[in-house]
Amino acid sequence: MEQSEILALEVRDLTVAYDEKPVLWDLDLEVPPGVLMAIVGPNGAGKSTLMKSILGLVKRAAGEVLVFGKPLAESLALVGYVPQRTAVDWDFPTTALDVVMMGSYRSLGWLRRPGRREHARAMVALEKVGLTDFSHRQISQLSGGQQQRVFLARALVQEAQIYFMDEPFQGVDAATEKAIVQLLKELRSQGKTVLVVHHDLQTVAEYFDWVTLLNVRKIASGPVVQTFTAENLRRAYGGHLAFVREAQDV
Repeated sequence: MEQSEILALEVRDLTVAYDEKPVLWDLDLEVPPGVLMAIVGPNGAGKSTLMKSILGLVKRAAGEVLVFGKPLAESLALVGYVPQRTAVDWDFPTTALDVVMMGSYRSLGWLRRPGRREHARAMVALEKVGLTDFSHRQISQLSGGQQQRVFLARALVQEAQIYFMDEPFQGVDAATEKAIVQLLKELRSQGKTVLVVHHDLQTVAEYFDWVTLLNVRKIASGPVVQTFTAENLRRAYGGHLAFVREAQDV
């Protein structure tokens, strides 16, 4: 990375605690623009908490977050977020198309209703995730994989520069996983930065070009070929690691 290049994300001295117990401790992280990065670590390592604290959804005990060189409050228009599917009320009476068009609210403002332009952009996003024929289906009637695709389409409509995705592969079928991977790589090819909380170590080297290994503290972060090593995985997972595949062996 060139010295003059502005980082897509910079986290300094981040600490998060629940009931005075540290969940993340004194964490520094630098993410350059245009990378597709997995955040991996054992259960309870703080992966989702890291994402939520960066986005201001969880209170930080200490630390600073910069998005493209500015505080989050000044950079919200550049940020897209896909939460965990289990964190969403899927019984809310609305259609897939309506959910996707919600991604345009930030640019419209809450007093303006989406119009033809926003409708067209939402339909393009649904087409990209293979859900054109389900646009008027109630979200409660969609499968888990289809629901996840709807949220990805909503993020696409935001036209962000940096995307945060919390376990987008959780509980989806093989076809949806393939579609998500294709979409992530398309975003990267457009120069977008994508951070993904991910659990499957076997696919890290195949899906991502950057990785951050986490276990309350940052263990390592950088290009997969340099960082996704047996030694770093042992440091992150300790004796609980059942599978290791280093990037250079793929």
